[in-house]
Amino acid sequence: MHKPIIALDFPSWEDTREFLQGFHGEPLYVKVGMELFYQTGPGLIASLKEMGHDIFLDLKLHDIPNTVRQSMKGLAALDVNMVNVHAAGGSEMMEAALEGLDAGTRAGRERPALIAVTQLTSTSETQMQKEQGILKPLRESVLDYAALAYESGLDGVVCSALEARDIMDRIGAAFLKVTPGIRLAGDGASDQKRVVTPERARELGATAIVVGRSITKAADPYTAYLKVKQQWGKE
Repeated sequence: MHKPIIALDFPSWEDTREFLQGFHGEPLYVKVGMELFYQTGPGLIASLKEMGHDIFLDLKLHDIPNTVRQSMKGLAALDVNMVNVHAAGGSEMMEAALEGLDAGTRAGRERPALIAVTQLTSTSETQMQKEQGILKPLRESVLDYAALAYESGLDGVVCSALEARDIMDRIGAAFLKVTPGIRLAGDGASDQKRVVTPERARELGATAIVVGRSITKAADPYTAYLKVKQQWGKE
């Protein structure tokens, strides 16, 4: 996961295709979230794969174990590179997700990496304590969810880069730390609460960075991508 992952937070395939045309056919690692996937469906994934892009399908499944198992079985057939669930769904749900992915992955194909969302990077400690009733520091909540995901057999977590080093120290370097909330210096945080620059994310031990508006809303997205890539520095 050396390439920065670009969050394709667009409302349609037309908008997405127009954006990608500015990258001159360069193979990218892209994130497809709920906004785009729900508007376009699985056909979008096939189109992105034909263009040579790696794909993180960011649907954040959170439901009863059997529903998640069957859903993951279907998503595995899309042959994406990475998918995710919410760690708050619990160990039984996460284990069921893994079972579904294993069952749905075609022979000879590599199972998509499965990671779990810990706390959203839009969540502050005050919000977590007041609205979720988790009466501990946010960092501890993230670490507890990461440990639960690891014990459930998952490949890693989605977390803020601010927690990546603690997770690595507790679980190990091989456990993936996929970190959104990445901004170039000078860009606004928008609805994110815990943000860092690509360079700082690398220093903090992130495995991969997910970058949205700093690239997608830039006057020249390709130049912004190259700047992120250079600062990330993981070639």
